[in-house]
This record gives sequence, structure tokens and C-alpha cells, in this order.
Amino acid sequence: ENKAQENKAQEKRTVPEMAIDYDRLMALEIPPFEHRYTERDTMLYALGLGFGQDPLNEAELAFVYEKDLKVPPTMACVLANNAWMRTMDTGIDYVKVVHGEQTFRLHRPLPAAARVVGHSRVLDIIDKGAGKGAIVYTERTVKDADSGETLATVVHTAFCRGDGGFGGPERPSAPSHPVPQRAPDIVVDIATRPETALIYRLSGDYNPLHAEPAMAAKAGYKQPILHGLATFGIAGHAILKTLCDYDPAGLAGMSGRFSSPVFPGETIRTEIWREDNAASFQVKVAERNVIALSNGRAELAGA
Repeated sequence: ENKAQENKAQEKRTVPEMAIDYDRLMALEIPPFEHRYTERDTMLYALGLGFGQDPLNEAELAFVYEKDLKVPPTMACVLANNAWMRTMDTGIDYVKVVHGEQTFRLHRPLPAAARVVGHSRVLDIIDKGAGKGAIVYTERTVKDADSGETLATVVHTAFCRGDGGFGGPERPSAPSHPVPQRAPDIVVDIATRPETALIYRLSGDYNPLHAEPAMAAKAGYKQPILHGLATFGIAGHAILKTLCDYDPAGLAGMSGRFSSPVFPGETIRTEIWREDNAASFQVKVAERNVIALSNGRAELAGA
């Protein structure tokens, strides 16, 4: 009896007070979220990814100038995201959530301006065990609000560091795409600016970790860090430049795993391996030779 009481006390200490309820979270009804964006928003997003750094490069100008405006495919990742994990009663300790992986697939090129609706659902939850966190997979379908046509499917993987041990499945997470062990076929350097995070946050992610020095220090960083989706988008910029001749229709989708933060002002180096109708890639911080985004795969048109 004493042993049973001791075990119960231990469970109470290791499981958060507002722990994840697996069945409840899997069945969670996330309200649709409407998002109206303009050409100005599209240009601002592209500026956050380094488009237009060379004022004489007309291929990049097409993404940041309203004449025949083009849309970076990775913009799908920021459309109609209602941040439900932060705003709804989920049992998740949101303060300890970090972005694990990101995937998107386009069903058609994104319009430069539109009214869209995001429909989100929880795909899966993996319990890594007490003290080891949990993984939550979410799918968001982005549709044109007027026509009902599906524009993109986005899958977001969140690593919930404070939520392991809630009693959910403890199966392994899905394997990530492996990159080749040989030298890359293409290497692209795109510099970020000291104010890149301040520009990128205007596309919808206002987490103070990317703006306030005090908040960054509290999280253990020497300065505010760049958004993971900005790093992801800059990798998409590099792929558009080298494999798609800056044609957004050439990039059908991308996936990757976030490995390490990038500080604004550092150079993002995308290493690319060509494949049939696809490419593998990884992203390094050139100044520190640290991998920031790993296990990347880009799906090209026709794949």
C-alpha cells in the first residue's frame, strides 16, 4: 500500500497539473480561421526572406514590386494560422513549445492577394515519456475563401518540452528525410540583416523572443533569434533561385527539421543535392558552421 501511494505521488510530481488529455486533444475541434492578405503583405513577407537585396536583380524584384507580383511558395506556411495551441485550452505548456519540423505542399500557385481560410486538425500526438516531452503533429488546409479551392496543405510539428508523461502512445516519431553524405551539388549564401527578424515578424509571428533582448536573454540567447520559418523561407528562396529560375510554380513543396537557431545578421548557407523532380537540402549558419535546418526535401513541379 505504501509503495502504491509512493508511485501515485511520483506520478503527480512528474505529470503537469494541466497535462495533455490524448483523446480530448486528438478530437479537438479547431475553429476555421479567416485571413485576408494584400499585395503589401506579400511583398513584406518576401523582404523578410532577403528578396530585393540587389536592386538590379529584376528576378528578385518581381517578388517585392507590385508590377506582376510573384509570391514565394513558402508563404503558405504563414497563411491562416490561428495559433490555436496558444489560444485554446489544450493542456499544452505553450511556453515550453518549440518548432520541430515544417512541411508544406502547394496545390496551385498562391495568389498575390486573397481571402483565405485555414482548417486545422491534430494529426497525431507522441508521448516521449516523463521529462522527455511530447510531439504534436498538426495539419492545416488553406483554402480560397471565395472559391473554396484548396491552395496548400501545411503540416506543423511542435515539440512540447514540458508535456511528456501524460499517458499517450510512446511510439517513435516518423523518420526524417536523409540528405546525401557526399558534397552538395549547389551551395547558396543569402545574408540576413540585423533587422531581419523585425521585418519577418510583421508577417504574423509576434513572439517577443524575436524582438526583445530581455526575452531572448531569459530564454538563454545572447540576442533575439530569427524565426525558424524565416530560415525555412530563405532556404526556399535559395531553391527558387537555383532550381526554379525564380518561377514559383516550380516549387511544389518543402519539408525540413529545425536544428539550431540563427541570429539576425548571420549568413544562411543552403546546401542542395539534385534529385529527379526533387532536391535534398540542409541549411548552415556560414559564420559558425552550425546546421540550422536539417533533413530538408524540396519537391519540384512534376514530382
